[in-house]
Amino acid sequence: MNPSKCVKCIDFPCLDVNKDCYRVPSIEVDPDTIKVFMVSEAPPADRSDYFYAEGDPFYMQTTAQAFKDAGFEVTSMEDVLDLGVYITTAIKCGKTGYSISSKTVENCSSLLESEMDLLPRIEAILLMGDTAIKSMNYITKKNTGKRIVPSGSTYNIRKKE
Repeated sequence: MNPSKCVKCIDFPCLDVNKDCYRVPSIEVDPDTIKVFMVSEAPPADRSDYFYAEGDPFYMQTTAQAFKDAGFEVTSMEDVLDLGVYITTAIKCGKTGYSISSKTVENCSSLLESEMDLLPRIEAILLMGDTAIKSMNYITKKNTGKRIVPSGSTYNIRKKE
């Protein structure tokens, strides 16, 4: 299955993003092998820096270092996928400024939800930053009426269930 063939923004309604940087992972992935869904903020301005780009993309360099710090020896996105981890972004277009409007996060949350629905065996979701948290909260509030991550500093909730 290739997520980019299944998840698409049709009308690009957001006004505060660079639509030229639009990305949904264009990779073949076996949905049954993915157990962890990792969400970062937004794709880079330079296509060659994206997680799944050829060569040694910057996003993969920083991701590989994070995995190494956690005790996993990875050097490529294939290694990460082999661990059962799928990485994507909450916002599918590039940022034009430091922050992203709540309306844009809400718009893109439907794309993130569609992408997540492609992976039926997810056991854990890693939300890498405020934009990813906000996006997931839009999804869960729409579906359950409740936010999955409460407001405030996340370090306060780490020891809770």
